[in-house]
Amino acid sequence: MQNWYHIFPKNTGLSAFAWLVFCLLPFYFIFRSTSLVETLLGIVLILLFFATYRLSFIKKGWTVYVSVSIEIAISIGMILYFGYVYFSLFLAFYIGNIESKAGFLVLYIVNLVTTVSAVSFGFLMQSPQFIAQTPFIVISIVGIILLPLTLNSRNKRERLERKLEDANKKISRLMVIEERQRIARDLHDTLGQKLSLIGLKSDLAGKIIERDPETAKKEVEDINQTARMALKEVREMVSDMKNAKLKDEVIHARHILEAAGISFQFNREDTNNELPLLVENVLGMCLKEAVTNVVKHSKATVCQVEISNTPSEQVLIIQDNGVGAIETGEIQIGNGLQGIRERLDFVNGNLSIDTANGTTLTIKIPKVIQQKGKEGLE
Repeated sequence: MQNWYHIFPKNTGLSAFAWLVFCLLPFYFIFRSTSLVETLLGIVLILLFFATYRLSFIKKGWTVYVSVSIEIAISIGMILYFGYVYFSLFLAFYIGNIESKAGFLVLYIVNLVTTVSAVSFGFLMQSPQFIAQTPFIVISIVGIILLPLTLNSRNKRERLERKLEDANKKISRLMVIEERQRIARDLHDTLGQKLSLIGLKSDLAGKIIERDPETAKKEVEDINQTARMALKEVREMVSDMKNAKLKDEVIHARHILEAAGISFQFNREDTNNELPLLVENVLGMCLKEAVTNVVKHSKATVCQVEISNTPSEQVLIIQDNGVGAIETGEIQIGNGLQGIRERLDFVNGNLSIDTANGTTLTIKIPKVIQQKGKEGLE
C-alpha cells in the first residue's frame, strides 16, 4: 500500500490538481442543498470519508475491510442524496492497491455493483443532478472498472521486478561464493601436493646432509625446482581470474603442448564471429584446463582444437589420441573436468566426453546466453 498521507493517488493518469477538484467538488454539491440539515449531514459525511480513507492506509487485517465498507456506505449516501459520484474513484484507487487477491476481488465487485446501482437509481428517479453530469458519471464508471485492474496489475509487476532484482543479487552472491570455493580447490590442488613434497624432501635432506652430502644436495635442488613449479602454477591460476582472451589461450595452449612434445592442430571456422566477453572468457578458461589435462594425463602425441559455431551454439572441441579412459576405466572428476563444468554452469553451457579413441571434449554454449552477455556489456 501507499503511505497513509497519500490522499491524492499517484500514477493513475490524473494530476494532483484533478484529484484536488474531486476533493472540493462534494462541498459544491452540498452547498447547493436548500436544507441546513442536509448541508450539515453532507459536511459530516465528507469529513468522515477522508478521515476513514486516511486511516485505512495504516490499518491491517480485517480492519481494512471495515474501513472500506464505511467508505463505500458514505459514497452511496453522497450519490443518492447529493449526486456526487467521485468518491468511488478514491475507493477504486485504494482497492487497486490491495495485495490479497480475494480481498481485491470482493471489494472491487462490491464497489462496482453498489456504485452502478446507486447511479442507476438516481437516473430512474430522473434527478436533475445526474442528468446534468451524465458524461462525467460515465467516465467515472469507466474509471471504477479499469483503475483497480490497472493498479493491481502494475503493483504485481513491480513486486515481481523487486523479487527478480533480489534473486539476481542472490545469484551474484552465490557466484562469488562458488568462485571462492573454486579458487580454494585450485589452491589446494596446486599447492597441497607440492608443499607436502617439499616438506618430505626437506626432512630427508636434513637427515642425510652429513652422511650423504651429494644426495642431500640433489634433494635440495628438487625442492628448489618443486617450489619454482608451484610458484608458476599459482601465477597461472591467478591469471585465470583476469579476462582471458580466447586467441591468447590458443597461443598459450600451443606453447604448452609443443613443450610437452605433443603436436598441436588448430582449426577455427568462425574467424569473423565476435564473441561476447563473458563467453570468450569461459571458453578460454575451459580450453586452458582441458589442455593442462591433456599434458598431465593423456599420454597423447597429437591434440586437436576446433572452434566453430552453429545457428544456436558456440562449439569448442578438444581432441587427443591419448589413453583416454582405457587404462583408468573412468574419467576422474578431479582432473580439471569438474572446473570446466562449473564454469559452463554460469552460461548454461554443457560438456560431453567421448573416450572411444583417446579423449574428445565437446563444449557447447547456447547463442541466447551470448546475446545476453553482449547486451550486458553494451
